[in-house]
Amino acid sequence: MDPIGSINTKKDTTYAILLAAQERDWPIHYLEQGDMQLRDGAPFGRVRRLRLFRDEDPWFEFIGEDDIALDDLDVLLMRKDPPFDMEYVHTTYILEQIEARGVLVVNRPQALRDANEKMFTAWFPQCTPPTLVSRRHQDLRAFLDAQRDIILKPLGSMGGESVFRVSASDPNVNVIIETLTGYQQRFVMAQRYLPEIKDGDKRILVIDGKPQPYALARMPPPGETRANLAVGGRGEGRPLTQRDRWICDQIGPTLRERGIMFAGLDVIGDYLTEINVTSPTCVRELDALYGLDIGAELLDAVESKLRSEG
Repeated sequence: MDPIGSINTKKDTTYAILLAAQERDWPIHYLEQGDMQLRDGAPFGRVRRLRLFRDEDPWFEFIGEDDIALDDLDVLLMRKDPPFDMEYVHTTYILEQIEARGVLVVNRPQALRDANEKMFTAWFPQCTPPTLVSRRHQDLRAFLDAQRDIILKPLGSMGGESVFRVSASDPNVNVIIETLTGYQQRFVMAQRYLPEIKDGDKRILVIDGKPQPYALARMPPPGETRANLAVGGRGEGRPLTQRDRWICDQIGPTLRERGIMFAGLDVIGDYLTEINVTSPTCVRELDALYGLDIGAELLDAVESKLRSEG
Protein backbone atom coordinates (compact mmCIF):
# COMPACT_ATOMS: atom_id res chain seq x y z
CA MET A 1 0.00 0.00 0.00
CA ASP A 2 0.97 3.67 0.09
CA PRO A 3 2.82 4.98 3.16
CA ILE A 4 0.54 4.12 6.04
CA GLY A 5 1.03 7.39 7.87
CA SER A 6 -0.39 9.34 4.92
CA ILE A 7 -3.89 7.83 4.86
CA ASN A 8 -7.06 9.43 6.19
CA THR A 9 -8.85 6.78 8.26
CA LYS A 10 -12.21 8.52 7.88
CA LYS A 11 -12.10 7.93 4.13
CA ASP A 12 -9.54 5.25 3.44
CA THR A 13 -10.80 1.91 2.14
CA THR A 14 -7.54 0.13 2.98
CA TYR A 15 -8.16 1.01 6.64
CA ALA A 16 -11.59 -0.67 6.44
CA ILE A 17 -10.03 -3.81 4.95
CA LEU A 18 -7.30 -3.84 7.60
CA LEU A 19 -9.90 -3.63 10.38
CA ALA A 20 -11.88 -6.49 8.84
CA ALA A 21 -8.72 -8.62 8.68
CA GLN A 22 -7.81 -7.89 12.29
CA GLU A 23 -11.32 -8.79 13.46
CA ARG A 24 -10.74 -12.25 11.93
CA ASP A 25 -7.47 -12.54 13.88
CA TRP A 26 -5.51 -12.57 10.64
CA PRO A 27 -1.89 -11.51 11.13
CA ILE A 28 -1.33 -8.41 9.00
CA HIS A 29 1.96 -7.74 7.21
CA TYR A 30 2.47 -4.26 5.76
CA LEU A 31 4.65 -3.55 2.72
CA GLU A 32 5.29 -0.66 0.42
CA GLN A 33 6.61 -1.13 -3.11
CA GLY A 34 10.19 -0.52 -2.04
CA ASP A 35 9.99 -3.31 0.55
CA MET A 36 9.68 -6.00 -2.15
CA GLN A 37 12.43 -7.76 -4.08
CA LEU A 38 13.04 -10.68 -6.44
CA ARG A 39 16.05 -12.80 -5.55
CA ASP A 40 16.95 -15.37 -8.22
CA GLY A 41 13.31 -15.24 -9.27
CA ALA A 42 11.94 -15.76 -5.75
CA PRO A 43 9.90 -12.96 -4.06
CA PHE A 44 10.94 -11.63 -0.67
CA GLY A 45 9.87 -8.65 1.39
CA ARG A 46 10.73 -6.59 4.43
CA VAL A 47 7.39 -6.58 6.29
CA ARG A 48 6.13 -4.82 9.38
CA ARG A 49 3.40 -6.45 11.41
CA LEU A 50 0.45 -4.23 12.24
CA ARG A 51 -1.90 -3.76 15.17
CA LEU A 52 -4.86 -1.40 14.65
CA PHE A 53 -6.94 0.75 16.97
CA ARG A 54 -10.40 1.55 15.62
CA ASP A 55 -11.12 5.28 15.30
CA GLU A 56 -8.32 6.25 17.66
CA ASP A 57 -5.24 8.45 17.31
CA PRO A 58 -2.70 6.98 16.86
CA TRP A 59 -4.66 4.32 14.99
CA PHE A 60 -1.89 1.77 14.35
CA GLU A 61 1.41 0.52 15.67
CA PHE A 62 4.11 -1.76 14.31
CA ILE A 63 4.64 -4.84 16.47
CA GLY A 64 7.54 -6.41 14.63
CA GLU A 65 9.62 -6.37 11.47
CA ASP A 66 10.82 -9.36 9.47
CA ASP A 67 12.35 -10.40 6.17
CA ILE A 68 10.08 -13.11 4.78
CA ALA A 69 9.53 -15.14 1.65
CA LEU A 70 6.38 -13.55 0.29
CA ASP A 71 5.06 -16.90 -0.91
CA ASP A 72 4.59 -17.78 2.77
CA LEU A 73 1.55 -15.49 2.78
CA ASP A 74 -1.97 -16.76 2.10
CA VAL A 75 -3.25 -13.62 0.42
CA LEU A 76 -1.72 -10.33 -0.68
CA LEU A 77 -3.88 -7.28 -1.39
CA MET A 78 -2.38 -4.68 -3.73
CA ARG A 79 -3.61 -1.28 -2.52
CA LYS A 80 -1.14 1.10 -4.14
CA ASP A 81 -2.79 4.18 -5.62
CA PRO A 82 -1.97 5.40 -9.12
CA PRO A 83 -0.10 6.90 -10.91
CA PHE A 84 0.08 3.80 -13.04
CA ASP A 85 3.68 4.18 -14.11
CA MET A 86 6.54 1.80 -14.90
CA GLU A 87 7.29 1.34 -11.20
CA TYR A 88 3.72 0.09 -10.81
CA VAL A 89 4.21 -2.26 -13.76
CA HIS A 90 7.48 -3.56 -12.31
CA THR A 91 5.68 -4.20 -9.02
CA THR A 92 3.10 -6.34 -10.83
CA TYR A 93 5.91 -8.56 -12.12
CA ILE A 94 6.95 -9.27 -8.52
CA LEU A 95 3.31 -9.84 -7.58
CA GLU A 96 3.00 -12.30 -10.47
CA GLN A 97 5.88 -14.36 -9.08
CA ILE A 98 4.13 -14.40 -5.71
CA GLU A 99 0.89 -15.52 -7.38
CA ALA A 100 2.71 -18.25 -9.32
CA ARG A 101 3.81 -19.74 -5.99
CA GLY A 102 0.24 -20.19 -4.77
CA VAL A 103 -0.56 -16.89 -3.04
CA LEU A 104 -3.93 -15.28 -3.82
CA VAL A 105 -3.15 -11.77 -5.08
CA VAL A 106 -6.08 -9.32 -5.09
CA ASN A 107 -6.44 -8.02 -7.73
CA ARG A 108 -4.67 -10.41 -10.11
CA PRO A 109 -1.38 -8.82 -11.27
CA GLN A 110 -2.02 -9.41 -14.96
CA ALA A 111 -5.40 -7.72 -14.62
CA LEU A 112 -3.79 -4.72 -12.93
CA ARG A 113 -1.54 -4.34 -15.98
CA ASP A 114 -4.16 -5.09 -18.61
CA ALA A 115 -7.22 -3.26 -17.25
CA ASN A 116 -6.24 0.39 -17.50
CA GLU A 117 -8.87 2.23 -15.49
CA LYS A 118 -9.77 4.55 -18.35
CA MET A 119 -9.24 2.32 -21.40
CA PHE A 120 -10.84 -0.82 -19.93
CA THR A 121 -14.20 0.83 -20.58
CA ALA A 122 -13.57 0.19 -24.30
CA TRP A 123 -14.41 -3.48 -23.67
CA PHE A 124 -17.98 -2.34 -22.85
CA PRO A 125 -18.89 0.27 -25.50
CA GLN A 126 -22.58 -0.44 -24.96
CA CYS A 127 -22.21 1.14 -21.50
CA THR A 128 -20.16 4.25 -22.28
CA PRO A 129 -20.70 7.73 -23.73
CA PRO A 130 -18.99 8.55 -27.05
CA THR A 131 -15.29 8.04 -26.30
CA LEU A 132 -12.02 8.47 -28.15
CA VAL A 133 -8.48 7.44 -27.19
CA SER A 134 -5.84 9.08 -29.34
CA ARG A 135 -2.72 11.21 -29.24
CA ARG A 136 -3.24 12.86 -32.65
CA HIS A 137 -4.22 16.50 -32.32
CA GLN A 138 -6.50 16.39 -35.37
CA ASP A 139 -8.39 13.34 -34.05
CA LEU A 140 -9.07 14.98 -30.72
CA ARG A 141 -10.04 18.24 -32.37
CA ALA A 142 -12.44 16.46 -34.74
CA PHE A 143 -14.01 14.64 -31.78
CA LEU A 144 -14.48 17.96 -29.99
CA ASP A 145 -16.02 19.54 -33.10
CA ALA A 146 -18.50 16.63 -33.31
CA GLN A 147 -19.42 16.50 -29.62
CA ARG A 148 -19.07 20.26 -28.88
CA ASP A 149 -18.42 19.71 -25.16
CA ILE A 150 -15.97 17.04 -23.93
CA ILE A 151 -13.82 15.82 -21.06
CA LEU A 152 -10.11 15.24 -21.72
CA LYS A 153 -8.05 13.18 -19.27
CA PRO A 154 -4.73 11.33 -19.05
CA LEU A 155 -4.78 7.54 -18.88
CA GLY A 156 -2.65 6.91 -15.80
CA SER A 157 -3.74 9.35 -13.10
CA MET A 158 -6.46 9.42 -10.42
CA GLY A 159 -8.46 11.79 -8.26
CA GLY A 160 -9.37 14.15 -11.09
CA GLU A 161 -5.75 15.05 -11.78
CA SER A 162 -5.26 16.89 -15.11
CA VAL A 163 -8.90 16.41 -16.15
CA PHE A 164 -10.19 19.18 -18.41
CA ARG A 165 -13.65 20.10 -19.64
CA VAL A 166 -13.30 21.68 -23.07
CA SER A 167 -15.89 23.27 -25.32
CA ALA A 168 -15.51 23.82 -29.05
CA SER A 169 -15.26 27.59 -28.52
CA ASP A 170 -12.58 27.39 -25.82
CA PRO A 171 -9.59 29.51 -26.90
CA ASN A 172 -7.25 27.20 -24.97
CA VAL A 173 -8.18 24.00 -26.85
CA ASN A 174 -4.91 23.67 -28.71
CA VAL A 175 -2.66 24.21 -25.71
CA ILE A 176 -4.72 21.80 -23.58
CA ILE A 177 -4.37 19.07 -26.21
CA GLU A 178 -0.68 19.82 -26.65
CA THR A 179 -0.09 19.68 -22.90
CA LEU A 180 -2.02 16.47 -22.24
CA THR A 181 -0.55 14.61 -25.24
CA GLY A 182 2.97 15.98 -24.81
CA TYR A 183 2.80 17.21 -28.39
CA GLN A 184 1.26 13.96 -29.67
CA GLN A 185 3.57 11.66 -27.70
CA ARG A 186 0.99 10.40 -25.14
CA PHE A 187 -2.45 8.86 -25.57
CA VAL A 188 -5.33 10.62 -23.81
CA MET A 189 -9.02 9.88 -23.45
CA ALA A 190 -11.80 12.15 -24.65
CA GLN A 191 -15.42 11.56 -23.62
CA ARG A 192 -18.56 13.49 -24.36
CA TYR A 193 -19.34 15.77 -21.42
CA LEU A 194 -22.29 14.44 -19.43
CA PRO A 195 -24.37 17.23 -17.84
CA GLU A 196 -25.77 14.60 -15.47
CA ILE A 197 -22.58 15.16 -13.46
CA LYS A 198 -24.62 17.75 -11.55
CA ASP A 199 -26.45 14.79 -9.99
CA GLY A 200 -23.19 13.09 -9.05
CA ASP A 201 -20.49 10.76 -10.30
CA LYS A 202 -21.56 7.44 -8.80
CA ARG A 203 -18.99 4.99 -7.47
CA ILE A 204 -20.38 1.44 -7.52
CA LEU A 205 -18.28 -1.13 -5.66
CA VAL A 206 -18.17 -4.62 -7.13
CA ILE A 207 -16.92 -7.65 -5.16
CA ASP A 208 -16.24 -10.83 -7.14
CA GLY A 209 -18.50 -9.61 -9.92
CA LYS A 210 -21.44 -8.59 -7.71
CA PRO A 211 -22.29 -4.95 -6.94
CA GLN A 212 -23.04 -3.47 -3.56
CA PRO A 213 -26.68 -2.32 -3.41
CA TYR A 214 -25.76 1.34 -2.90
CA ALA A 215 -23.48 3.77 -4.71
CA LEU A 216 -21.72 6.86 -3.44
CA ALA A 217 -22.67 9.78 -5.68
CA ARG A 218 -19.81 12.27 -5.55
CA MET A 219 -21.21 15.76 -6.06
CA PRO A 220 -18.96 18.40 -7.65
CA PRO A 221 -18.27 21.50 -5.55
CA PRO A 222 -19.57 24.84 -6.87
CA GLY A 223 -17.77 25.94 -10.00
CA GLU A 224 -16.15 22.53 -10.56
CA THR A 225 -16.65 19.96 -13.30
CA ARG A 226 -14.85 17.24 -11.34
CA ALA A 227 -16.70 15.45 -8.55
CA ASN A 228 -13.75 13.53 -7.08
CA LEU A 229 -13.60 13.58 -3.29
CA ALA A 230 -9.92 14.47 -3.66
CA VAL A 231 -10.87 17.86 -5.15
CA GLY A 232 -13.63 18.66 -2.67
CA GLY A 233 -16.53 16.61 -3.98
CA ARG A 234 -19.27 15.71 -1.49
CA GLY A 235 -20.57 12.15 -1.20
CA GLU A 236 -24.26 11.20 -1.13
CA GLY A 237 -25.60 7.67 -0.91
CA ARG A 238 -27.87 6.35 -3.66
CA PRO A 239 -29.54 2.96 -4.21
CA LEU A 240 -28.54 1.40 -7.52
CA THR A 241 -30.89 2.11 -10.41
CA GLN A 242 -32.03 -0.47 -12.92
CA ARG A 243 -29.53 0.98 -15.41
CA ASP A 244 -26.73 0.76 -12.81
CA ARG A 245 -27.49 -2.92 -12.29
CA TRP A 246 -27.57 -3.52 -16.04
CA ILE A 247 -24.11 -1.97 -16.37
CA CYS A 248 -22.88 -4.20 -13.53
CA ASP A 249 -24.37 -7.24 -15.26
CA GLN A 250 -22.47 -6.34 -18.42
CA ILE A 251 -19.12 -5.98 -16.62
CA GLY A 252 -19.29 -8.34 -13.63
CA PRO A 253 -18.58 -11.63 -15.45
CA THR A 254 -15.50 -10.15 -17.13
CA LEU A 255 -14.18 -8.84 -13.82
CA ARG A 256 -14.58 -12.27 -12.26
CA GLU A 257 -12.98 -14.01 -15.25
CA ARG A 258 -9.94 -11.73 -15.08
CA GLY A 259 -9.43 -12.14 -11.33
CA ILE A 260 -10.54 -8.61 -10.44
CA MET A 261 -12.16 -9.36 -7.09
CA PHE A 262 -12.60 -5.72 -6.08
CA ALA A 263 -13.49 -2.94 -8.52
CA GLY A 264 -15.11 0.45 -8.51
CA LEU A 265 -17.30 1.45 -11.45
CA ASP A 266 -17.78 5.16 -12.11
CA VAL A 267 -21.18 5.97 -13.60
CA ILE A 268 -22.51 9.39 -14.58
CA GLY A 269 -26.18 9.40 -15.50
CA ASP A 270 -26.66 6.29 -17.60
CA TYR A 271 -23.04 5.88 -18.66
CA LEU A 272 -19.95 4.07 -17.46
CA THR A 273 -16.90 6.37 -17.50
CA GLU A 274 -14.15 4.42 -15.66
CA ILE A 275 -13.44 1.01 -14.10
CA ASN A 276 -11.18 1.36 -11.07
CA VAL A 277 -9.14 -1.77 -10.33
CA THR A 278 -5.99 -0.54 -8.57
CA SER A 279 -7.30 0.70 -5.23
CA PRO A 280 -11.08 1.35 -5.31
CA THR A 281 -12.35 3.65 -2.57
CA CYS A 282 -15.60 4.86 -0.91
CA VAL A 283 -16.02 1.87 1.45
CA ARG A 284 -15.85 3.97 4.62
CA GLU A 285 -18.46 6.41 3.35
CA LEU A 286 -20.91 3.69 2.27
CA ASP A 287 -20.36 1.74 5.50
CA ALA A 288 -21.21 4.85 7.53
CA LEU A 289 -24.28 5.76 5.45
CA TYR A 290 -25.88 2.32 5.32
CA GLY A 291 -24.45 0.32 8.21
CA LEU A 292 -22.52 -1.94 5.86
CA ASP A 293 -19.22 -3.74 6.37
CA ILE A 294 -17.88 -3.89 2.83
CA GLY A 295 -14.36 -4.71 3.98
CA ALA A 296 -15.71 -7.84 5.66
CA GLU A 297 -17.66 -8.75 2.52
CA LEU A 298 -14.48 -8.49 0.48
CA LEU A 299 -12.64 -10.76 2.91
CA ASP A 300 -15.57 -13.20 2.83
CA ALA A 301 -14.98 -13.42 -0.92
CA VAL A 302 -11.25 -13.84 -0.34
CA GLU A 303 -11.88 -16.68 2.14
CA SER A 304 -14.25 -18.36 -0.29
CA LYS A 305 -11.64 -18.11 -3.04
CA LEU A 306 -8.93 -19.56 -0.78
CA ARG A 307 -11.17 -22.50 0.14
CA SER A 308 -12.11 -23.18 -3.48
CA GLU A 309 -8.46 -23.22 -4.52
CA GLY A 310 -7.64 -25.64 -1.72
